[in-house]
Amino acid sequence: MLERVKRTSLSDAVFEQLRDRIVAGQFAPGEELPGERQLSETFGVNRGALREALKRLEQARLVAIQHGGATKVLDYKVSCGLDLLAHLLLGPSGTMNWNVARSVIELRSALAPDIARLAAVRGGAKTADALDEIVLEMTAHAEDPAALQKIAMRFWSALVDGSDNLAYRLSLNTLREVYSRIEDLLTAILTDELSDLAGYRAVAKAVRAGDGAKAARRAQTIVERGAKNLLTAIEAMVPQPSRSERASLGLASAGGVGPPRQTTSMPSVARLAIEHEPFADPALSDSVAGLGELT
Repeated sequence: MLERVKRTSLSDAVFEQLRDRIVAGQFAPGEELPGERQLSETFGVNRGALREALKRLEQARLVAIQHGGATKVLDYKVSCGLDLLAHLLLGPSGTMNWNVARSVIELRSALAPDIARLAAVRGGAKTADALDEIVLEMTAHAEDPAALQKIAMRFWSALVDGSDNLAYRLSLNTLREVYSRIEDLLTAILTDELSDLAGYRAVAKAVRAGDGAKAARRAQTIVERGAKNLLTAIEAMVPQPSRSERASLGLASAGGVGPPRQTTSMPSVARLAIEHEPFADPALSDSVAGLGELT
């Protein structure tokens, strides 16, 4: 259920609780939130803090405050932008939404090649010099995956600067915020990608040569290494359909249900995901007992 807030910033706490419930589907699109008086009493906050939280929800395009004071929930999949991704990744109890994680990986894989291509076309010597310096730093920390991850983020940031594309810059900012929430897990899973120093050098070389096509290919090769491991970890965590569900989805072979899901190619990756206890539950939304009392 919604809880009385104990944090210093009352409006932040109210905003986060309502946001989490909305994206978890516990308040449906089109549904009206309870009135201000009822919400204030439930949270144990004054109306000023509540109104500030509701205003933030409106600015985030999670709700629409209508004339007369009614607050209707919006469909965040239609109304919101990339900035919500980081909040969707982890549920209120710290559990990971693996579908969101997969979406983020696929977004990264789609953007990286074109970012590198544009950096080669538009970045010039300034971008090439920055990339060369970063690659040298990566080489000096080749045995330190945690350091490599931070330096690699600067590499991609330099590429985005060179691409001169604001939409890509804002997208990278979102990805960086998402990654910061699962940094330890990513450091372990992205080791193959982060250790591909030859690949990073190749991208930097292609940018200096102004070869957009080669920069794109080299960047794609790098991110595909990480994506393969990340998707394997996600596959290991997401519940698989039962025999009857597989059959109803047309996944059964002629002689019965098809072969089981293969995760043995990267057992260490799956193990790393499982060992991170806060991320082991694929559900985003926890059930909220007593929610009906508020609606």
